[in-house]
Amino acid sequence: MTDVHDQKTRSRNMAAIKPGNTKPELLVRSHLHSLGFRYRIHDSRLPGKPDLVFPKYKAVIFVHGCFWHMHCCSLFKIPKTRTEWWIKKLNQNKKRDLLAQKELEELGWKVLTVWECAIRGRNKVNTSSLISSIAQWLTLGSSSSSIPSDITSH
Repeated sequence: MTDVHDQKTRSRNMAAIKPGNTKPELLVRSHLHSLGFRYRIHDSRLPGKPDLVFPKYKAVIFVHGCFWHMHCCSLFKIPKTRTEWWIKKLNQNKKRDLLAQKELEELGWKVLTVWECAIRGRNKVNTSSLISSIAQWLTLGSSSSSIPSDITSH
């Protein structure tokens, strides 16, 4: 299937996609804030510029979009046009994610990745269960983890 937009329109649309303050990220932020958790957002002093930084717990949270970070779930599909370019681009994103997590852990931070599919889509996790899991990880967790749509697998 060919693209429905010309190259200039597609480029403008893609440039408009911003890296932070996504709907999934805002959902996690607002619920954690209502529970009394205080955090910094998008701290550029830390590797990977984490979405949420909790200095009190020496913890960071990334809220990753399944497409942009190549999560193996129902929300991720490799585009049918310019496939090689997309695979290269998305693999670079994935490598950058792994490097940032490794660097953060070496600095003594614990890292949680919350996947978009846990927040939306056909296999999403109940919001209160999701936020409860995040809060429990923040206060009791001792290592890095992730929350995919199947919350039992983290």
